[in-house]
Amino acid sequence: MFSKHQGSRHKTLQASSILALSSFVVFALFLWQGHKGFSLWDEGYLWYGAQRVILGEVPLRDFMSYDPGRYYWSAVLMSLWGDNGIMALRGAVAVFQVIGLFAGLLLIARSTTNQSFAYLLLAAVILALWMFPRHKLFDISLSILLIGVLVFLVRKPTSMRYFLAGMCIGLVAVFGRNHGVYGVFGSLGVMAWLTIERVDQPGFIRGLMLWTAGVIVGFTPVLLMVLLVPGFAMAFWESIRFLFEVKATNLPLPVPWPWKVPFGSISVREAIHGVLVGLFFIGTIAFGILAIAWVGWQKFRQKPVAPVLVATAFLALPYAHYAYSRADVGHLAQGIFPLLMGCLALLAAQPARIKWPSVFLLGGASLWVMLVLHPGWQCGASKHCVYVEVSGNELNVAPDTASDIRLLRKLADEYAPHSRSFVAAPFWPGAYPLLASKSPMWEIYALFPRNEVFQQLEIERIRAANPGFILIYDLPLDGREELRFRNTHPLIHQYILDNFELVPGSPNPAYQIYKSA
Repeated sequence: MFSKHQGSRHKTLQASSILALSSFVVFALFLWQGHKGFSLWDEGYLWYGAQRVILGEVPLRDFMSYDPGRYYWSAVLMSLWGDNGIMALRGAVAVFQVIGLFAGLLLIARSTTNQSFAYLLLAAVILALWMFPRHKLFDISLSILLIGVLVFLVRKPTSMRYFLAGMCIGLVAVFGRNHGVYGVFGSLGVMAWLTIERVDQPGFIRGLMLWTAGVIVGFTPVLLMVLLVPGFAMAFWESIRFLFEVKATNLPLPVPWPWKVPFGSISVREAIHGVLVGLFFIGTIAFGILAIAWVGWQKFRQKPVAPVLVATAFLALPYAHYAYSRADVGHLAQGIFPLLMGCLALLAAQPARIKWPSVFLLGGASLWVMLVLHPGWQCGASKHCVYVEVSGNELNVAPDTASDIRLLRKLADEYAPHSRSFVAAPFWPGAYPLLASKSPMWEIYALFPRNEVFQQLEIERIRAANPGFILIYDLPLDGREELRFRNTHPLIHQYILDNFELVPGSPNPAYQIYKSA
C-alpha cells in the first residue's frame, strides 16, 4: 500500500514539474516577443472575432471566422481581464499554448521510465520553436491534444475510453472542424490497429459506436448553437458548402522540395534553410508511412509498441495534408507535431549514444528553420523595428506595419471620424479591431472568389453601413492575377467604383483608397 501511494505521489510531482516547465517556457517566450510584431492579416482575423464575441456577436453567423471554440475561449479570458486589446488576446492564446506544451511534454515523459529533465528541456525548446505563428497556437495545441487522446485510448482500450476519446475529438472539432476530421481518421486507424489479434476489449463495431456517441456529446456546444442560436445553422451549413464549392481548404503553394532550392542565386544560410524545410516536408509523409507499417508489423508479431508511436503514426498523414494544403513553413509548423512528438518519444527510449546526438540534430535543424521566423528574432536581428501604440499597448513592429497603422488612423480621422464605418479589403481584417470598428462586410478576409448572390448581399451591407472610406489592397495574392479583389469580387469592386471617389496620392500604389462621394 505504501509503495503504491509513493508511486502516485511521484507521478503527481512529475506532472507538476512538467507543468512548471511548460509555463516557464511559454512565459519566457512571451517576455521575449509578446510585444513584438503585429499582423493586420491573420492575427487581425483572430483579434476581430474575439472582440466581436465579447460584444455579443456570433462567429460564422455575424462575421467570417474560424470555428467558434477559440473565439469563446479568448473572449472569456479577455473579459475576465477586462481588456479586449491585442496583448490580452495574445495572453489568452498563450494560456492555451501552455496546455498544448504541457500535454506534449507529459506524453514524452511517460513514454519511458526515468526521463531526464535535460531531455525534457530540449524537447520543450524544440516544440516551442515550432509553435508558430502565434495566432495559430490553438491549432498546434489541438494537434498535440489529439495525440494525447489517442494515447489515452491505446493504453487501456475500455468501453469508457472509447466513449471519452470520441468526446474529446468532438470537443476538439468545436475549436477547429479540420482537427476533428484529422482526429476521425487517426481514431479509425487506431481502432483498427487495436482490433488486430486482441480480444480483451470492445470489437471494432462496438468501439466505433461508443466512440461515435462520444463525438456527438463532445460536439454538443456547436449542435446547441445550431438548434438554439437564430441564423447559426444556416451560416454553419454555408461554411461547409463553401469548402466544397472552392474544393480547397487553403490557397495552394508549390511544395518546397529540397532539390528545388536555387543554390546558385541565394546565400549558404538560405540554401541550408531551404533544404531543411524540404526535408521536414518529406519527413511528415515518410514518418506517417513508416510508422504505420512498423506499428502494424509489431502488432501482428504481438510485440509491445509505445502508445505515443501508435497515436502519432495514425495522425501523421492526416496532419501532413494540412502542411501540404498550403506548403509554406507556417502550415508545415501546424502539421508537423505528430512527426516531432513521435521522434521525441522514440528517441527518449534509446541508448544515450543514439538519443543525445539525434535530439541535438533535430533541435539544431528546428532552430535553423524556425528561429528566423519568430518576431522576437526578426526585430532583434534587423534592429529596424519601431514602436507603435496598438489598443493601449506599445508594440515593436516592422516599419511597413507601423506605416500601415498610421495610414489607417489618418484615413479614419479624415474620412471616418466619430467612429464612422469604413472598409478594408481584402487582406486587413486587423484594421477593424485596431480602430475599434465593426466591419460592414461579413467577409472580413476575402481570399476566394464569390458568386453573385453573395456579392449582392455584401453590397447591401456596405450600402447600409455608409462607410466613410474604402481601402482596397490591390495585390495579386501569390502572384496570381485571378486573386486580385477586382477579379474575385467584381460586383463589389464595380459598386465601389460607381459610388465612391478615388483619393489620389496613395502612399503605396497597391493601396486603392476611396472616399464617400
